[in-house]
Amino acid sequence: MSEKQIDKSLQSGSTTLLLLQLLSEKEMYGYEMIETLRERSSNVFQLKAGTLYPLLHSLEEKGCLESYEKEAFGKVRKYYQITREGRKHLESKKKEWDTYQTAVSKVLGGALYGCT
Repeated sequence: MSEKQIDKSLQSGSTTLLLLQLLSEKEMYGYEMIETLRERSSNVFQLKAGTLYPLLHSLEEKGCLESYEKEAFGKVRKYYQITREGRKHLESKKKEWDTYQTAVSKVLGGALYGCT
């Protein structure tokens, strides 16, 4: 397995966290999110529109995101922005991720953490 091939089940739980993080930095449209994730992750996260948009719609239904349409270069694009509720959800997801990451590191690092 190359370093770019990561089990999809490992990625699925973190996608919401990653999208909320991007949108906490600036408003974006779908393709922009896909490209930004791909670039920042050195091609590890390569979302398809069929995966992205259901997640965005779900987050919008939960009140974590709002969307609006804006014309740019002769095209109307749908932009997404994080809400106050979305920022709270992001902070909660970051804490969950930190707990998970620490636990996995302790198991994988065994002896480094005093576990035998």
